[in-house]
Order: sequence, then structure tokens, then C-alpha cells
Amino acid sequence: MEAVLAKYENQINVFSEFLEDLPDTDEPVWVLGECYNVKTEKTELLSDVHSRLWFTYRKKFSPIGGTGPSSDTGWGCMLRCGQMILAQALVCSQLGRAWRWRAEGGQPEEYHRILHCFLDRKDSCYSVHQMAQMGVGEGKSVGEWYGPNTVAQVLKKLALFDDWNSLAVYVSMDNTVVIEDIKKQCRQASRGSRLRPRPCGWGEPFTSGETPEQACSHGNRATVCPHSQSQSHSDWRPLLLVIPLRLGINHINPVYIQALKECFKMPQSCGVLGGKPNLAYYFIGFVGEELIYLDPHTTQSAVESEAGSGVDDQSYHCLRSPRRMKITNLDPSVALGFFCKSEDDFDSWCYLVQQEIQMKRNLRMFELVENHPPHWPPFVPPTKPEVQTTGAEFIESSDKLFESEEEFEILNV
Repeated sequence: MEAVLAKYENQINVFSEFLEDLPDTDEPVWVLGECYNVKTEKTELLSDVHSRLWFTYRKKFSPIGGTGPSSDTGWGCMLRCGQMILAQALVCSQLGRAWRWRAEGGQPEEYHRILHCFLDRKDSCYSVHQMAQMGVGEGKSVGEWYGPNTVAQVLKKLALFDDWNSLAVYVSMDNTVVIEDIKKQCRQASRGSRLRPRPCGWGEPFTSGETPEQACSHGNRATVCPHSQSQSHSDWRPLLLVIPLRLGINHINPVYIQALKECFKMPQSCGVLGGKPNLAYYFIGFVGEELIYLDPHTTQSAVESEAGSGVDDQSYHCLRSPRRMKITNLDPSVALGFFCKSEDDFDSWCYLVQQEIQMKRNLRMFELVENHPPHWPPFVPPTKPEVQTTGAEFIESSDKLFESEEEFEILNV
């Protein structure tokens, strides 16, 4: 009986749409770079929001680390928001921004493969298990609450072990985005190593005569994101750019609000990590003076799925009306996310930042510079440690890759 109730828990939430409907307004609604008129395009708007992967608290998964918690209720909301911003980048990379989810099923193989990366199990590369254990290297105990910058650093480390997506995760330091460093990291040759764990629990175990890299490449038929100006260069790895910021002291400084809105208008927008004190939300857009967000604070039962099979995905899409909050209530500690499929896409983003944020604002949210600051330590693109598996076993070795960055990390209060 409990399993039946869990399966339909999300569908029941559809009725909450009548309690918190979209405003009847002539103002445009922006969602991750797409603009909608709520009066004439409400169906399209809701379809877009419902298509975003929604990760929430889960219960009854295998204990983290073997003896740790079997639920992340009360402490894992920022980890879940980190999963959502990363999943949005993977969806854009593998399926394209125009892809839409259908409740009746029939999704492409890449969609289910992405979902497998986030299942609540120790062998999924972006699971809450992997994130919590990797967070130990960031000074966070399993079960401790994370800030936006910490979860960004965790995602950057875990992405090193995901050869299927070959995503370059760049986390800016000191409120500064360095174009030279990003291009150096994204122009790296595709990662490869002699040893590779099974990719996100997908597919059958490695067979004799098949390298781990070959097994990881099965089913990788990526489509180009529609916002990309040209096909991805063969020597350019897709980029998830995360910019941790503090936009005030105790509350967001109003001078940053318009610039924050401009970020959601950019075609490369991948959302924003933030929320209220000790309450993390994944912000995906805005309407008027309100932010639109996905809320991870719903506890659902963990989903079981066999390797190589599809995922019962109903609980991974929020079917309720989009939730909203006043921008002025936003905690000043945030992390902006942007996805650039190609180098042209990144160059376009740089141009938009220069035009809409740097030239039009007296007080800039962040700096965009061409060259690596001479007073910083030399930039060395992160590489995967020589280990055989993901999880707690590689925390110690991967920490050494980021020691030079620690003094530049933003402190999230």
C-alpha cells in the first residue's frame, strides 16, 4: 500500500496548482532563457517547468557510507538543488533545451541514462551518496547542510569521473570569471584513463575485451543545444559555469536585482542556487519582482531501478504550478549557473555579460576578465585522479587537486 501511495504522491500535488496559480499578468515570464506570455502561452510555460528534472528529499535508500543516514530529509536540500542545476546542463547537452518531458513515457535513452546518474544509490555518479561523501573533502560531515559554493565544488570534483558527458565544470573564484582559464579547461582533450567505474549504474557490467571507456560511450548520441550558434567544436568540452556570489550582507542588495534578472534571460541560463537561510531552492526564472523556483523540500521514497532499464520517472518532475518568492527575500549567498555547449556559445555569453551586466551596472555582480590575474596561482585544469572507483575512496586523492584554490573560495555564511 505504501508503495502505491509513494508512486502517486507527486500526481496528487497537481491539485496544489489551484492554490498557487501563475499570476494573471501582462509581464513576461522568463524560464531559463525562454520568454512566455502567461495569458497566451500558459500550457507551453507549464510544460517547460514540468520538464525540468526535480530532485527532492528521499527516504529508504541504502545508508550513505554503509552506516550513515538512509534519508536526506532536513539536510540535503542544497545537494538536491545542485543535482537539479547539473541535470539541467546534462539535459541541454544530451537532449537540447527544446526537449520536453511527456508523462505518458516514450523518452529517449539519453534521458533515462541521465536519470540513472542521480538515483539514490552509491554507484550513481551524482547520487546524494557520492555528493555527501565528496563533501567530506570540502570539510562537510555527512548530514551537514551545504552552501551554494560548497555544492558547486563537489559537482566540479564529481564531474571528473563522468566520461560519458565529458562536462567541464568551472567554478569561479573571488567573484571573477577568467575567459582564458575556461577556454584552457574546455579545450582539453576528452578525458580518459585506464580505469573507469561503471557509468552511473547504466548498462551491463564490463565484458572481457571491452574497456571501461568503451562501455561508457554506449548510447552517447548527443544533440546540439538549440541555443548554440554553431555545432560544438570537436576540441571543446561542454561547459557548466558556476559563479558563487554574495550579493549583500544579510539581505540581497537591491542594486543587484536587475542584473540577476538579466541572467535568467540569457539563452545559456542554467538557473541559480540559493534560497533563504538554511532553505535551499533551485531558481529557474522570474516574473515581475518574483523568482520562480523548484522546491526540494518534499520527502519521497527512493526509486529502485535495474541497471540498463528505464526509470519510473513520475516523481522526478514537479507537476504543481511553479512556486514563487519575492526577490527581496532572497538570501545574498547564491551561485549562478550557465551552460555553454560550444565555444561560440561561450563567446556569446561573454558578449551578453559585457553588454547587460558590466556596461549597464554601476555595481557589478561579478567581473569578467580576459586573462588570468598575475597575482593568482597558475591555473591548472583539474584532471581525474588515478583511482579505480568513485566515492569515499577517491576523496583524499582528489582533494590534492584543489588545494591551490581553497584560499580563493568564497565563504558562504
